[in-house]
Amino acid sequence: MYTVIVILILLVCLFLAVAVLVQNSKGGGLAANFSAPNQIMGVRKTTETIEKITWGLAIALAVLSLAATIAIPRHTVETEISTEVDVNAAKSVAPAPAAATTAPMATDVAPAPEAE
Repeated sequence: MYTVIVILILLVCLFLAVAVLVQNSKGGGLAANFSAPNQIMGVRKTTETIEKITWGLAIALAVLSLAATIAIPRHTVETEISTEVDVNAAKSVAPAPAAATTAPMATDVAPAPEAE
C-alpha cells in the first residue's frame, strides 16, 4: 500500500510541475507559446482551467502525503530490532564455561640448567 501511495505522489509531482510551467505568468510562461488568437476556449478559460488543475494537484499531493505518513510500515522495523536485541541479550547472559584445568605454578617448574 505504501509503495502505491509513493508512486502516486511521484506522478502528482510530475503533473504539478508541468501544470505550473504551462501557466501564463507575468512574463508569458510556456502557455504563451502554445496559444493562438483563434482558440476554442479562449485565453481566460484556459488560464482558469490550468489554475484549477494546479490547485487540485496541490490538494492531491497534500492528501497523499498524509496518507503515506499513516501507511508507513512500522511493524517490520520494530520486529527486526526486537529480535536482534533478544539475540544479543541471550549471548551476553550465557555463562562462561568453567576452566577444566589450572595453569602450573612457577614453583612447580624445574630450574633451568646453568651454563658452564
